[in-house]
Amino acid sequence: MTNESLTGRTVRLIPLSVDHAEALFPSASDPDVWRWMPRPRPESLAEMRTMIGQFLTDPARRCFAVQRLTGQEVIGSTSLYELDLGEGRAEVGATWFDRSCWGGPYNAESKLLLFGHAFGDLGLSRIALRTDNLNVRSQRALARLGLVYEGTLRSHMVRQDGTRRDSLYYSLLASEWPAVRDELIARVTAKTAG
Repeated sequence: MTNESLTGRTVRLIPLSVDHAEALFPSASDPDVWRWMPRPRPESLAEMRTMIGQFLTDPARRCFAVQRLTGQEVIGSTSLYELDLGEGRAEVGATWFDRSCWGGPYNAESKLLLFGHAFGDLGLSRIALRTDNLNVRSQRALARLGLVYEGTLRSHMVRQDGTRRDSLYYSLLASEWPAVRDELIARVTAKTAG
């Protein structure tokens, strides 16, 4: 687990703790925010604490709360998981934001900070993200981020409604990171100008 915060222009990624449960529960309990998440939506603050506790006990995870710099409120969460330093790879997930933050610079800057940490601080060679085949909004966002579609794992997981989900995989390699970084910086700058 990292003890370091990662600070950008609009957000700071701070190490996640169970103390963030109260701040994260409103967004995590929002059905629209949680719609495509593969785990059950927390129905109570106690369930939120339990979920965060499970994240924190996984040694292959680096979990962050996303804190807005102005106002200092926690507006979301993101993490690296299935982190394998020996193989130089990880996946990015458990990412969500309060609905009021959708469309702003927060997700782009969170990815900028998290990807920079993965490739720079941890020296990873590859990161991957996966999404539900029905989550077109996420697929478009991943393509806009400059990630490469790798393929689909058919009937990969069970959704919360009991139906089977195909998972679309996207990746970013260390060699591709500089161009993606520059694009993310430009996007954050454009969304915060004015």
